[in-house]
Amino acid sequence: MATENDGLNGVAMLFGRLLTNSASGFSDVRTYWSPEAVKAATGYDLEVPGMIHLINSGATTMDATGAMTIDGKPAMKHFWDITESDVQAALKATTWCPANNGYFRGGGFSSRFFTRGGMPITLARVNRIHGLGPVLQIAEGYTYAPPKEVHDILDKRTDPGWPTTWFVPRLTGKGAFKDVYSVMANWGANHGAFNYGHIGADLITLASILRIPVCMHNVDEDKIYRPSAWAAFGMDAEGADYRACANFGPAYK
Repeated sequence: MATENDGLNGVAMLFGRLLTNSASGFSDVRTYWSPEAVKAATGYDLEVPGMIHLINSGATTMDATGAMTIDGKPAMKHFWDITESDVQAALKATTWCPANNGYFRGGGFSSRFFTRGGMPITLARVNRIHGLGPVLQIAEGYTYAPPKEVHDILDKRTDPGWPTTWFVPRLTGKGAFKDVYSVMANWGANHGAFNYGHIGADLITLASILRIPVCMHNVDEDKIYRPSAWAAFGMDAEGADYRACANFGPAYK
C-alpha cells in the first residue's frame, strides 16, 4: 500500500513485488547525511561515503527489518519461504509507538524498526512528467547500520517513532551517481520504493516492454537488456530509450 495516495510510487512497489516475489518497502527519501554532517552531529566517523535516510510516517513492510536471513545474512524472503520463526523475528525487531498527532490526528500506532546493514536493495520510483509521461528512476545499493547510539541521534532529527532504513547507493563516479548527495538531488520526489536484491536490470527490461524510459540508473551496461529495435534509435543508450519509447508508444493506455 502506497502512503499519501502516491500511486506512482505504488506502481514502483508493484513492479518490485512482481519481479522479486517478496515485499516492497515504501519510504520517504528524507535526508542526505554526509560523513562531515554525521561527524558534526554525533562525533562518529562514517565508514561509507554518505547515506540517505529512508523513513516513512508510520509504516514500512516489516520484512525490511532484515530480521529474516538467507545463509546467515539479512534478507527479505520470497513470500513462500517465510516461516513462522521469520514472522516472529520481524515482529520482535519492531516496536509500536504512539502515532505522531501532527500526522495522525486520530491517534493509533506507528511501526518502528532499524534495518540491519549489509542487505542489497534497489530503490525505484516512477515519476510522471508533463508533456512526456512516466519515467523510471533506479538506484541499486545496500542498507547500512551505524552504531545504535549514532542512529538514535540522527533519527531524532526526523521522527524517532518511524521505521528507518539507511541506504548507501552504489556510486559510479559520474552523473547522478558521482556521489551520494547527487543521487538524492536527482531523485524526482520525496518517496521511493525498495526491494531486496539488485533488480535494476530487470526493472530496465520491464520498463522497455511498457515503453517507460529510464532517466536514472547505476546498472552495469553489460547487465542491461532492451529489445534489439532500440539499437535503431542511436548509440547513446539512454537517449535511444527515450526515442524508442516515444516512437512505439505505451503498451497500455
